[in-house]
Amino acid sequence: MSPVTAFRSATANLSGNLVGMLWLALAGMMFVVFTGIVRYVGSDMNPVQAAFLRYLIGTVLLIPLIMRLRLGAEMRRARFGWHGLRGLIHGVAVMLWFYAMTRIPIAEVTALGFTAPIFSTVGAAMFLGERLHIRRIGAVLMGFAGALIILRPGMVDVDVGAVAMVIAAPMFAGSKLIAKLLTRTESGPAIVAILSVIVTFVTLVPALLVWRMPTLEELGWISLTAILATLSHLAMTQAFKVADLSVTQPVEFLQLVWATLLGLYVFGEVPDAFTWIGGAVIVASASYIAHREAVARRVPVPAAAE
Repeated sequence: MSPVTAFRSATANLSGNLVGMLWLALAGMMFVVFTGIVRYVGSDMNPVQAAFLRYLIGTVLLIPLIMRLRLGAEMRRARFGWHGLRGLIHGVAVMLWFYAMTRIPIAEVTALGFTAPIFSTVGAAMFLGERLHIRRIGAVLMGFAGALIILRPGMVDVDVGAVAMVIAAPMFAGSKLIAKLLTRTESGPAIVAILSVIVTFVTLVPALLVWRMPTLEELGWISLTAILATLSHLAMTQAFKVADLSVTQPVEFLQLVWATLLGLYVFGEVPDAFTWIGGAVIVASASYIAHREAVARRVPVPAAAE
């Protein structure tokens, strides 16, 4: 029995929102363990090669899912131009994320990563025609302020790993927006499977440029990251299926706590006060944005109310 199946059985009699919170807490813990393994492997293996191997193995794990799809119908519906653009954006973002993990503390990577929903909000207004009112604009600006608190440009030298993460966050947001566009005509499993295949090819050539033969231990660790990433994604999907977004979003930010503890006790990384303060500002901003999105889904919100 897989961890996800066991967890589903254990929570069968609980309320929807509580189950969603537990699913998301489980997803967050698995994702933080995944980041810790990436940090450990990245100390010896080039992060670009590690990113390629993670997606290659992940694609192999998705073969049973791909085989269950009605491939003919899915291929006829697929908008490959959008899939290709999303795969390119996501692939570059993944390589930047893996690189950032080898350069800056895990807590800092996690905190900066939480700016992605903020970029998604801006992108949805720019490209999907969603309304962006004054309160949400204020939340977006607050989120960017949180990132600046962490980075402190002009006060300290900004590490290139932090720059990589700042670039990766809006790219992940762009990937999410394209996925949202694709869900209007295509199934979720097909979108996930196509992304995994395309990202594998996007990362292949850069990986070959830095390639070295991985050890059996490294292959084992990378395989574990692919398994954890897949299970984390499934658990997160289940959480969003059974619970309100406004309820689950704050639980997602527990990742920052898990990441900080992992960095502290496993890698000896002590986050400074600016990381905590900036992370708290980003968390507050993204939580408010999630709350407004949940309200907007339930009832039409007048322009003046935002």
